[in-house]
Amino acid sequence: MAESADALLIPDGITLVRAPNPGPMTLEGTNSWLLRAPGASGSVVVDPGPTDAAHLARLAEGGVDLVLVTHRHPDHTDAVDAFAELTGAPVRAIDPVWCRDAEPLRDGESIDAAGFRLEILATPGHTSDSMCVALRSSDHPDSEAPLAVLTGDTVLGRGTTIIAHPDGALGPYLGSLDRLLTIGIAAGDAGPVAVLPGHGPVLPDLAAICDAYLAHRADRLDQVRTALAHLGADATAQAVTDTVYADVDPAVRGAAEASVRAQLEYLRGSDA
Repeated sequence: MAESADALLIPDGITLVRAPNPGPMTLEGTNSWLLRAPGASGSVVVDPGPTDAAHLARLAEGGVDLVLVTHRHPDHTDAVDAFAELTGAPVRAIDPVWCRDAEPLRDGESIDAAGFRLEILATPGHTSDSMCVALRSSDHPDSEAPLAVLTGDTVLGRGTTIIAHPDGALGPYLGSLDRLLTIGIAAGDAGPVAVLPGHGPVLPDLAAICDAYLAHRADRLDQVRTALAHLGADATAQAVTDTVYADVDPAVRGAAEASVRAQLEYLRGSDA
């Protein structure tokens, strides 16, 4: 269930159900999101997470009309088949591999379900199939400011996310952050847009966190450029990681090295 600090930022009709899979890469666990506006008969579940019977039973309470998957990583998708069987609900994702009895999601698509309007935003970078969901009220579906944005692993509630090279790529990721920043800024006088991430606590301001993420990426790129100046232009990802991430926890060393590979690809001009 949502922690009290999270609950203050989560709009009515949205429930955080945190999976019991904490770890160095998953933080407190995978955040599964249960969407059901007051008066709605069924729900939408975003990221069923790991195959844990109690977790899936909690998500299935009251009936599920639709399941959405933010990206392919197993801490978000392991339960896809079990949950589809449990609920009978169709599953949709950008990547058709994760779809069950439904078509793949399309960038810019709007879905009216569970008393909300869900706007699908393709946000590649963390993975090639990453997407976010701008959540809007069914009473005011065309409002410029969404109620919140579910960000999967594109934006985390704490720390920064991995660019999961070779599937993930830095160029598209920077473009995705710019897109989310624009949505946050466009909210204007409506106030900051809450971030409902795939891991970690809820964040209060989409524009602020995207701005911080972009600054972090720019700083990391500068560090990689400096490392290459000392190590040589053809330095390996392992050598650059040793320099740029010298104090990284061994538990996330692989993630750091994947991000370095993505940064090297970007700087060497072959970023997709």
